[in-house]
Amino acid sequence: MTQSSNDIKTVGVVGAGTMGHGIAQVLLRSGYAVLLQDVSDKILQKGAERVLRGLGRDVEKSRLTEEQRLEAVSRLKTTTDLYALAAAQFIIEAVTEDFKVKADVLRSLDEGCGPEVIFASNTSSISITKLAAVTHRPARFVGLHFFNPVPVMKLVEVVPGLQTSAHTLSLAKELATSLGKTPVRVNDFPGFISNRVLMPMINEAIYALMEGVAEPQAIDDVMKLGMNHPMGPLELADFIGLDVCLDIMKVLHDGFHDSKYRPCPLLEKMVSAGWLGRKTGKGFYEHGQGKS
Repeated sequence: MTQSSNDIKTVGVVGAGTMGHGIAQVLLRSGYAVLLQDVSDKILQKGAERVLRGLGRDVEKSRLTEEQRLEAVSRLKTTTDLYALAAAQFIIEAVTEDFKVKADVLRSLDEGCGPEVIFASNTSSISITKLAAVTHRPARFVGLHFFNPVPVMKLVEVVPGLQTSAHTLSLAKELATSLGKTPVRVNDFPGFISNRVLMPMINEAIYALMEGVAEPQAIDDVMKLGMNHPMGPLELADFIGLDVCLDIMKVLHDGFHDSKYRPCPLLEKMVSAGWLGRKTGKGFYEHGQGKS
Protein backbone atom coordinates (compact mmCIF):
# COMPACT_ATOMS: atom_id res chain seq x y z
CA MET A 1 0.00 0.00 0.00
CA THR A 2 1.31 3.44 -0.92
CA GLN A 3 2.15 5.54 2.09
CA SER A 4 0.76 9.07 2.33
CA SER A 5 2.00 11.99 4.43
CA ASN A 6 -1.00 11.49 6.73
CA ASP A 7 0.34 8.02 7.57
CA ILE A 8 3.47 9.51 9.14
CA LYS A 9 2.71 9.74 12.86
CA THR A 10 6.03 8.72 14.41
CA VAL A 11 9.44 9.88 13.20
CA GLY A 12 12.70 8.33 14.32
CA VAL A 13 15.72 10.60 14.74
CA VAL A 14 19.14 8.95 14.93
CA GLY A 15 21.59 11.17 16.79
CA ALA A 16 20.74 13.48 19.71
CA GLY A 17 23.47 16.05 19.04
CA THR A 18 23.20 19.59 17.72
CA MET A 19 21.18 18.73 14.62
CA GLY A 20 19.30 15.72 15.97
CA HIS A 21 17.83 17.43 19.02
CA GLY A 22 16.84 20.45 16.90
CA ILE A 23 15.07 18.21 14.38
CA ALA A 24 13.34 16.40 17.24
CA GLN A 25 12.12 19.72 18.66
CA VAL A 26 10.50 20.91 15.42
CA LEU A 27 8.89 17.49 14.88
CA LEU A 28 7.39 17.55 18.37
CA ARG A 29 6.03 21.09 18.10
CA SER A 30 4.48 20.12 14.75
CA GLY A 31 2.52 17.24 16.25
CA TYR A 32 4.67 14.19 15.52
CA ALA A 33 5.69 11.51 17.99
CA VAL A 34 9.50 11.25 18.09
CA LEU A 35 11.78 8.32 18.85
CA LEU A 36 15.18 9.89 19.57
CA GLN A 37 18.09 7.43 19.48
CA ASP A 38 21.76 7.72 20.37
CA VAL A 39 24.52 5.41 21.58
CA SER A 40 24.49 6.34 25.28
CA ASP A 41 22.01 7.39 27.95
CA LYS A 42 24.24 10.37 28.80
CA ILE A 43 24.08 11.77 25.26
CA LEU A 44 20.34 11.10 25.11
CA GLN A 45 19.75 12.86 28.42
CA LYS A 46 21.65 15.93 27.24
CA GLY A 47 19.77 15.89 23.92
CA ALA A 48 16.38 15.51 25.62
CA GLU A 49 17.19 18.38 28.01
CA ARG A 50 17.96 20.59 25.02
CA VAL A 51 14.68 19.61 23.38
CA LEU A 52 12.80 20.51 26.56
CA ARG A 53 14.58 23.86 26.83
CA GLY A 54 13.81 24.53 23.18
CA LEU A 55 10.12 23.78 23.66
CA GLY A 56 10.18 26.11 26.66
CA ARG A 57 11.51 28.86 24.42
CA ASP A 58 8.72 28.09 21.96
CA VAL A 59 6.24 28.87 24.74
CA GLU A 60 8.07 32.11 25.59
CA LYS A 61 7.88 33.16 21.93
CA SER A 62 4.19 32.18 21.69
CA ARG A 63 4.84 29.40 19.18
CA LEU A 64 3.24 26.96 21.64
CA THR A 65 0.95 27.21 24.63
CA GLU A 66 2.05 25.60 27.90
CA GLU A 67 -0.59 22.92 27.37
CA GLN A 68 0.78 22.20 23.89
CA ARG A 69 4.32 22.05 25.27
CA LEU A 70 3.35 19.43 27.85
CA GLU A 71 1.54 17.42 25.18
CA ALA A 72 4.58 17.64 22.90
CA VAL A 73 6.89 16.45 25.69
CA SER A 74 4.64 13.43 26.18
CA ARG A 75 5.31 12.41 22.56
CA LEU A 76 9.10 12.21 23.02
CA LYS A 77 10.70 8.84 23.72
CA THR A 78 14.44 8.22 23.91
CA THR A 79 16.32 4.97 23.38
CA THR A 80 19.79 3.54 22.88
CA ASP A 81 18.29 0.68 20.87
CA LEU A 82 18.57 1.44 17.16
CA TYR A 83 16.07 -1.29 16.34
CA ALA A 84 13.39 0.44 18.43
CA LEU A 85 13.08 2.90 15.54
CA ALA A 86 11.31 0.17 13.55
CA ALA A 87 8.12 1.59 15.10
CA ALA A 88 8.54 4.81 13.09
CA GLN A 89 7.15 5.40 9.61
CA PHE A 90 9.94 7.85 8.68
CA ILE A 91 13.52 7.95 10.01
CA ILE A 92 15.96 10.86 9.84
CA GLU A 93 19.64 10.03 10.31
CA ALA A 94 21.59 12.89 11.92
CA VAL A 95 24.86 11.33 13.07
CA THR A 96 28.37 12.68 12.48
CA GLU A 97 29.34 13.80 8.95
CA ASP A 98 31.36 10.69 8.14
CA PHE A 99 30.36 8.23 5.41
CA LYS A 100 31.49 5.10 7.26
CA VAL A 101 29.63 6.03 10.45
CA LYS A 102 26.47 6.89 8.54
CA ALA A 103 26.71 3.73 6.40
CA ASP A 104 27.04 1.49 9.48
CA VAL A 105 23.99 3.10 11.08
CA LEU A 106 21.94 2.87 7.89
CA ARG A 107 22.81 -0.79 7.31
CA SER A 108 21.66 -1.65 10.83
CA LEU A 109 18.46 0.35 10.45
CA ASP A 110 17.79 -1.31 7.11
CA GLU A 111 18.00 -4.73 8.72
CA GLY A 112 15.66 -3.80 11.58
CA CYS A 113 12.96 -1.81 9.77
CA GLY A 114 10.15 -2.88 7.50
CA PRO A 115 10.55 -2.18 3.78
CA GLU A 116 7.87 0.52 3.85
CA VAL A 117 9.84 2.78 6.24
CA ILE A 118 11.35 5.82 4.53
CA PHE A 119 14.92 6.82 5.38
CA ALA A 120 16.28 10.35 5.16
CA SER A 121 19.79 11.59 5.83
CA ASN A 122 20.57 15.02 7.24
CA THR A 123 24.00 14.91 5.60
CA SER A 124 25.26 18.32 4.58
CA SER A 125 27.56 17.12 1.79
CA ILE A 126 27.76 13.33 1.31
CA SER A 127 26.18 11.72 -1.77
CA ILE A 128 22.60 10.58 -1.15
CA THR A 129 22.98 8.01 -3.91
CA LYS A 130 26.04 6.54 -2.18
CA LEU A 131 24.32 6.43 1.22
CA ALA A 132 21.16 4.92 -0.25
CA ALA A 133 23.22 2.17 -1.90
CA VAL A 134 24.18 0.65 1.45
CA THR A 135 20.49 -0.10 2.07
CA HIS A 136 17.93 -2.28 0.31
CA ARG A 137 15.55 0.69 -0.05
CA PRO A 138 17.22 3.22 -2.40
CA ALA A 139 13.81 4.21 -3.79
CA ARG A 140 12.70 5.07 -0.25
CA PHE A 141 15.82 7.06 0.62
CA VAL A 142 16.19 10.84 0.38
CA GLY A 143 18.31 13.70 1.69
CA LEU A 144 16.75 16.18 4.14
CA HIS A 145 19.41 18.75 4.98
CA PHE A 146 18.26 20.94 7.86
CA PHE A 147 20.19 24.03 8.97
CA ASN A 148 21.49 24.99 12.38
CA PRO A 149 19.75 26.14 14.55
CA VAL A 150 16.98 23.90 13.25
CA PRO A 151 14.08 25.49 15.20
CA VAL A 152 14.89 28.89 13.64
CA MET A 153 16.21 28.27 10.13
CA LYS A 154 13.50 27.90 7.48
CA LEU A 155 15.42 26.13 4.72
CA VAL A 156 15.56 22.39 4.14
CA GLU A 157 17.49 21.12 1.13
CA VAL A 158 15.58 18.11 -0.22
CA VAL A 159 17.97 15.92 -2.18
CA PRO A 160 16.85 12.90 -4.23
CA GLY A 161 19.41 10.24 -4.99
CA LEU A 162 19.61 8.58 -8.38
CA GLN A 163 17.03 5.94 -7.37
CA THR A 164 14.79 8.01 -5.06
CA SER A 165 11.17 7.57 -6.15
CA ALA A 166 8.95 10.52 -6.98
CA HIS A 167 6.65 9.42 -4.16
CA THR A 168 9.46 9.48 -1.58
CA LEU A 169 10.56 12.91 -2.78
CA SER A 170 6.99 14.19 -2.49
CA LEU A 171 6.60 12.80 1.04
CA ALA A 172 9.88 14.38 2.13
CA LYS A 173 8.78 17.77 0.83
CA GLU A 174 5.41 17.43 2.56
CA LEU A 175 7.09 16.52 5.84
CA ALA A 176 9.40 19.53 5.64
CA THR A 177 6.48 21.83 4.86
CA SER A 178 4.50 20.44 7.80
CA LEU A 179 7.39 21.51 10.06
CA GLY A 180 7.05 25.10 8.90
CA LYS A 181 10.12 24.78 6.68
CA THR A 182 10.65 25.75 3.06
CA PRO A 183 11.82 22.70 1.10
CA VAL A 184 14.13 23.44 -1.83
CA ARG A 185 14.95 20.59 -4.20
CA VAL A 186 18.65 20.25 -4.91
CA ASN A 187 20.24 17.54 -7.03
CA ASP A 188 22.77 15.08 -5.66
CA PHE A 189 26.18 16.73 -6.10
CA PRO A 190 28.91 17.10 -3.44
CA GLY A 191 27.93 19.79 -0.93
CA PHE A 192 24.55 20.26 -2.66
CA ILE A 193 24.07 24.06 -3.06
CA SER A 194 24.50 25.39 0.47
CA ASN A 195 27.91 23.98 1.28
CA ARG A 196 29.21 24.06 -2.28
CA VAL A 197 28.88 27.86 -2.08
CA LEU A 198 29.41 28.47 1.65
CA MET A 199 32.38 26.27 2.50
CA PRO A 200 34.76 27.55 -0.20
CA MET A 201 34.00 31.08 1.05
CA ILE A 202 34.90 30.05 4.61
CA ASN A 203 37.96 28.19 3.32
CA GLU A 204 39.10 31.29 1.37
CA ALA A 205 38.64 33.45 4.48
CA ILE A 206 40.94 31.05 6.34
CA TYR A 207 43.50 31.34 3.53
CA ALA A 208 43.29 35.15 3.87
CA LEU A 209 44.02 34.81 7.59
CA MET A 210 46.87 32.34 7.01
CA GLU A 211 48.47 34.63 4.42
CA GLY A 212 48.28 37.62 6.76
CA VAL A 213 45.81 39.64 4.69
CA ALA A 214 43.93 40.67 7.86
CA GLU A 215 43.08 39.59 11.40
CA PRO A 216 39.95 37.44 12.04
CA GLN A 217 37.78 40.34 13.20
CA ALA A 218 38.72 42.45 10.18
CA ILE A 219 37.90 39.61 7.77
CA ASP A 220 34.53 39.10 9.44
CA ASP A 221 33.77 42.83 9.58
CA VAL A 222 34.38 43.18 5.83
CA MET A 223 31.84 40.45 5.09
CA LYS A 224 29.30 41.67 7.65
CA LEU A 225 29.52 45.39 6.87
CA GLY A 226 30.36 45.19 3.18
CA MET A 227 28.31 42.16 2.11
CA ASN A 228 25.54 42.37 4.74
CA HIS A 229 26.25 38.87 6.09
CA PRO A 230 24.78 38.36 9.58
CA MET A 231 27.94 36.51 10.65
CA GLY A 232 31.46 36.70 9.28
CA PRO A 233 32.93 33.54 7.71
CA LEU A 234 35.39 32.85 10.55
CA GLU A 235 32.75 33.49 13.19
CA LEU A 236 30.44 31.14 11.28
CA ALA A 237 33.16 28.48 11.02
CA ASP A 238 33.51 28.55 14.82
CA PHE A 239 29.72 28.18 15.11
CA ILE A 240 29.56 25.24 12.68
CA GLY A 241 32.68 23.52 14.02
CA LEU A 242 36.03 23.55 12.26
CA ASP A 243 36.04 19.76 12.10
CA VAL A 244 32.73 19.82 10.23
CA CYS A 245 34.05 22.49 7.85
CA LEU A 246 37.10 20.36 7.14
CA ASP A 247 35.03 17.22 6.57
CA ILE A 248 32.84 19.06 4.06
CA MET A 249 35.84 20.55 2.24
CA LYS A 250 37.28 17.04 1.94
CA VAL A 251 34.00 15.78 0.46
CA LEU A 252 34.04 18.63 -2.08
CA HIS A 253 37.70 18.05 -2.93
CA ASP A 254 37.27 14.28 -3.28
CA GLY A 255 33.98 14.62 -5.16
CA PHE A 256 35.05 17.18 -7.75
CA HIS A 257 38.82 16.44 -7.93
CA ASP A 258 39.32 20.20 -8.28
CA SER A 259 42.13 22.03 -6.47
CA LYS A 260 39.87 25.01 -5.76
CA TYR A 261 38.27 22.89 -3.02
CA ARG A 262 41.59 22.03 -1.31
CA PRO A 263 41.19 22.56 2.45
CA CYS A 264 43.34 25.39 3.78
CA PRO A 265 46.39 24.02 5.67
CA LEU A 266 45.56 26.32 8.62
CA LEU A 267 42.11 24.72 8.89
CA GLU A 268 43.68 21.26 8.95
CA LYS A 269 46.24 22.36 11.54
CA MET A 270 43.61 23.86 13.85
CA VAL A 271 41.48 20.72 13.68
CA SER A 272 44.55 18.61 14.49
CA ALA A 273 45.12 20.84 17.54
CA GLY A 274 41.55 20.30 18.70
CA TRP A 275 40.64 23.96 18.15
CA LEU A 276 37.17 23.30 16.76
CA GLY A 277 35.35 26.53 17.60
CA ARG A 278 32.53 27.07 20.06
CA LYS A 279 32.19 23.44 21.07
CA THR A 280 35.78 23.29 22.38
CA GLY A 281 35.99 26.90 23.54
CA LYS A 282 38.67 27.90 21.02
CA GLY A 283 38.72 28.38 17.27
CA PHE A 284 39.36 31.60 15.40
CA TYR A 285 38.01 33.26 18.55
CA GLU A 286 38.03 32.42 22.25
CA HIS A 287 34.68 31.15 23.49
CA GLY A 288 35.35 30.52 27.17
CA GLN A 289 34.29 27.15 28.50
CA GLY A 290 34.06 24.50 25.78
CA LYS A 291 30.55 23.50 24.77
CA SER A 292 29.38 20.08 23.70
